[in-house]
Amino acid sequence: MPPLTITETLGGVRLQLGGLARGEGASLQEAADDLVRSVLGLALAFRSGRLSYSKEIPPDLETMSFLHELADVAAAGGDIRTRLFA
Repeated sequence: MPPLTITETLGGVRLQLGGLARGEGASLQEAADDLVRSVLGLALAFRSGRLSYSKEIPPDLETMSFLHELADVAAAGGDIRTRLFA
């Protein structure tokens, strides 16, 4: 899993999941909700084949595996928060 960082901003909080996605909000909960939406969108795009990458620079296999795992959780009706914030 990419590293999760929390940064206090002038207007609230930013959660950053490596270089993959970020969420922002006035509170930690809002930032977490925003991050979940972003990561879920990426995971589902990856699962459906809509997420592309450069052939010259191969993707990070651990990150792709993580997105696949999250997409599987979501497809089964689960909540990715449990895995995302583990």
